[in-house]
Amino acid sequence: MTNPAQGRALGVDVGGSAIKGAVVDLSTGEFVGQQITITTPRPATPDAVAQAIAQLGQRAKWEGPVGVALPSVIKGQVALTAANVDPAWVGTNAHELLSRHLRTTEISVLNDADAAGLAEVAFGEASIREGAVLFLTFGTGIGSAFFINGTLFPNTELGHMMIGGAEAEHQASSAAKDRMGLSFRAWAERVDVVLQEFERLFNPTAFVVGGGISEVADRWVPHLDTSTPVVVAKLRNRAGIVGAAMASAEHLNP
Repeated sequence: MTNPAQGRALGVDVGGSAIKGAVVDLSTGEFVGQQITITTPRPATPDAVAQAIAQLGQRAKWEGPVGVALPSVIKGQVALTAANVDPAWVGTNAHELLSRHLRTTEISVLNDADAAGLAEVAFGEASIREGAVLFLTFGTGIGSAFFINGTLFPNTELGHMMIGGAEAEHQASSAAKDRMGLSFRAWAERVDVVLQEFERLFNPTAFVVGGGISEVADRWVPHLDTSTPVVVAKLRNRAGIVGAAMASAEHLNP
């Protein structure tokens, strides 16, 4: 094992199909070495996922701060929900769990969308560091992270807001686009309905849109009619890992 260099941390992003991690240079947001990917265990129970994270840390030859982004609402380091992982996560103290499996107690656990948003605010478009910014990831669902002048308000879960009789993510996630066979223009109309409702309720300074479908943002963002500026995320699939590493280094424990 190598000792951690100052200004670095291991970030881990737990997803339904893969657990991804890398050592991150916190001054630049860049990876130090290669990303490591491990298939998410089936079932994705707390101990099985913790063992996979420990394996990832060993492969990275890392001893030092570790940040973990989970698809869960995290409060007091306890998982309150479980999306795309085993329901046994609900009620699990993630910090205690990971402390039993990792070679460090310098561990921070946070929601995956919050982690991605932290990275985007730190290393993305400079304009989103001021005002009320709503970061949204479009994928299997809609993840959200809310920032006021760059400070995170954690665990917003706006994808579950009821809009027009259905949850926002059930009608406007990228998975909904695929499920319904929608064109980008038709799907953008659904996204626009969601954004306009968020705009009406929260009056954000800007929306930041991420997730895999943001890589083809030119095919749908121009069709949005919301008056709030829409900024395309820059970090793409690195964001969750970078944000998790940042949370560990900053001892952020929602």
